[in-house]
Amino acid sequence: MRVEIWSDIACPWCYIGKARFEKGLAGFAHRDEVEVVHRSFELDPGRAKGDTAQVIDMLAQKYGRTREEARSMEANVAANAQAEGLGYRTEGRDHGNTFDIHRLLHLAKARGRQDELLTLAYRANFAEERSVFDDSVLVELAVEAGLDADEARAVLADPEAYAAEVRADEQEASELGANAVPFFVLDRRYGISGGQPAEVFAQALEQAWKDRPLTAIGSDGAACDADGACEVPHSGGQG
Repeated sequence: MRVEIWSDIACPWCYIGKARFEKGLAGFAHRDEVEVVHRSFELDPGRAKGDTAQVIDMLAQKYGRTREEARSMEANVAANAQAEGLGYRTEGRDHGNTFDIHRLLHLAKARGRQDELLTLAYRANFAEERSVFDDSVLVELAVEAGLDADEARAVLADPEAYAAEVRADEQEASELGANAVPFFVLDRRYGISGGQPAEVFAQALEQAWKDRPLTAIGSDGAACDADGACEVPHSGGQG
């Protein structure tokens, strides 16, 4: 079974939702047969590379709130993150364009290290004083995830590297009707929007597993049809 997750590094509910999904998955009997694929989604695609702002200022401007109201919003998210055992800084975090991070995540996917890099990027952005909008930090994170530093630098230096893959993910999200993240798709049959409780993910995994299509293995074996006529297998020998 495949689970696809559309998310953005700048999205706190994606950070929290990933942790909750993983808790739901941990208790799933068939967890070793679940392939998890992370897909790209940008919350602020119009922001230019290098144009960063403090999160409190961004929230106040975006939602027409005072700085104190924006701090209260962040405190609420922080409480949810901490309830999942996640670190969360409410002050001093940057907000910016995440396109380069998504491109690097596609490199990580190609090298089998996508989840490792995503986990590190979330932690750096939300829990540590490391800006994921700084190329040098992204290279450090790539190395920590098991990627080659020179290859990561080459991707960041080439704006076309993995750009098509990011755009394809975003186009697919649009076609699926996903206009917010996190967005989880189970076997292209079930969709879950938002950072739901772990119990919701656990129930969805059970349902998706139960309803998964039956895979046929072999098509020419002996069988009985609906009329009761049974095929007699041919013996390979004489007599």
